[in-house]
Amino acid sequence: FLCSRDSIKLETLEDAVVLEDSDNDELQDKRGCPAYVSPEILRSHARYSGRAADMWSLGVILYTMLVGRYPFNDSEHTSLFLKISRGQFITPDTLSSKAKCLIRSLLRRDPSERLSSEDTLHHPWLRESRDSSPETQTYSPPDQMVPDIDFDM
Repeated sequence: FLCSRDSIKLETLEDAVVLEDSDNDELQDKRGCPAYVSPEILRSHARYSGRAADMWSLGVILYTMLVGRYPFNDSEHTSLFLKISRGQFITPDTLSSKAKCLIRSLLRRDPSERLSSEDTLHHPWLRESRDSSPETQTYSPPDQMVPDIDFDM
């Protein structure tokens, strides 16, 4: 991803997995950026839901965009993975309650409790910004706004 304050550009799909059976997203590979790894991927030899792991990563991305730092951060991978496994992070008071709710719903340790992509699209934080017209839109600080996404490659 290339990110700026108001846009995201997808650079590459080299680590993407194409599912042969769209009903079965069970994976076992352990590739990816350490900061975005979900707790279930860290379990030794465990199979995991690719979709649920992606939703965790989406939570990390959203947190990072709104807060300006990773929810789990450490220079040592062992310490970083321990923090991710515990799933404890702080949501700053500067975030709106709806933004906090969405982040907490995505960064749940138990993958079965995480929001699905469909549920995420219907979350009030995203709906509010999509449903409001320019005439009725109230001011939101820039770090609380949903950016336009540019998927042109």
